[in-house]
Amino acid sequence: MSLIDALPSPSFKRRPWYPNVVLLCLSVAMLAAAWLLSFVSVAPNRIVSGTTFGIVDAIRWPGAILVSLLFVAMTALACVPSPRHYRAILGLITLTLLLMPFGLMVAGHWLVDPSLPQARLGIGPAYWSVLFVLLLCLVELRLRLGLSRWWPTLLLGGVGVAWWGCAALWLDHLALVQEFQAREQQFYQAVGQHIALVSTAVGVSVVLGMSLAMLMRRYQRLQKVAFTLLNFLQTIPSLALFGLLLAPLAWLAANVPTLAALGVSGIGNAPALIALIAYSLLPMVRNTYIALEEVSEDTLQAAKAMGMRTSQRFWQVRFSLALPVLLEGVRITSVQAVGLTAVAALIGAGGLGTFIFQGLGQAAMDMVLLGALPILILALMVDAGLGALADALRPGGQE
Repeated sequence: MSLIDALPSPSFKRRPWYPNVVLLCLSVAMLAAAWLLSFVSVAPNRIVSGTTFGIVDAIRWPGAILVSLLFVAMTALACVPSPRHYRAILGLITLTLLLMPFGLMVAGHWLVDPSLPQARLGIGPAYWSVLFVLLLCLVELRLRLGLSRWWPTLLLGGVGVAWWGCAALWLDHLALVQEFQAREQQFYQAVGQHIALVSTAVGVSVVLGMSLAMLMRRYQRLQKVAFTLLNFLQTIPSLALFGLLLAPLAWLAANVPTLAALGVSGIGNAPALIALIAYSLLPMVRNTYIALEEVSEDTLQAAKAMGMRTSQRFWQVRFSLALPVLLEGVRITSVQAVGLTAVAALIGAGGLGTFIFQGLGQAAMDMVLLGALPILILALMVDAGLGALADALRPGGQE
């Protein structure tokens, strides 16, 4: 027997494994942030700046060791990736998210002086950094495990309910909770205004965008002019557009009593809605136009051979097949509108942006978070919901 024959067959060689570099780097980043950045801050009142504390001062050595072990375990599992280890990492992430409000309770117990009723516990950069990195880990795990877009949303929704319960029952000393309690009625009103502005702007842009896209398909010369104009609108900064709308709308309100009776003015909802619709049209028109154009002509010819009329071929075949891509345009438009509506608070349109700009003016970062965090949550919910709906409507999406 020759030496070559004695060698093992290549088919029996073990496949090499490689660590998941993304999860590995994210786990190390969380461990570094927990130990190198400040964990919480404590201030005697709302005016005085707080004193920062690290992880050991905030939750003592047992808590610090527990947090470190969680991140070390994620790092070890990411070094030998497999579906089983990915599910274990998902469990560790869920446990970490559930433990985070309890860490704030422990920090408040050790650091907040009960004799100071106005004392406030602030969330430090270590907390926000770890939370942001955990969200990135969820995105990576969703892709690796092939989960639908609903899974991270449902997980974060359950964690959010747990956080809300902890905040309502045991975190009265938390600065963010105190800001909410002082403005609870205004907060719910701002949420309603924000959702109303986004819903109206997206609804109008969907109707106008679909109409314009179908006109562009019918009249090819309109395509270049329309896309040029819509791209130009996207280049105008939002504040500049609000300023450009102020004078003409104020003039119309002063000279047309009907418009004034409808509430049109240079500030308020009218310029905010016009600007939001203008910014929403480009992604809506572009996705609708591309979605309708990408439908195979062979499919349409087959529908024609079956005796379908022109309107039936459009609504039952072309529009039905284009609907998933069209919904992606609605998703992009909605997420963009949720964020942009915050700027509309500068012209008196209300919404959650009111807390952001009031907090910036008063140097109160917790008030800024009171407006920014709900906007982030709304954007995530809209993105996940419409994204999951688009995936379900794709051929084979419900299998």
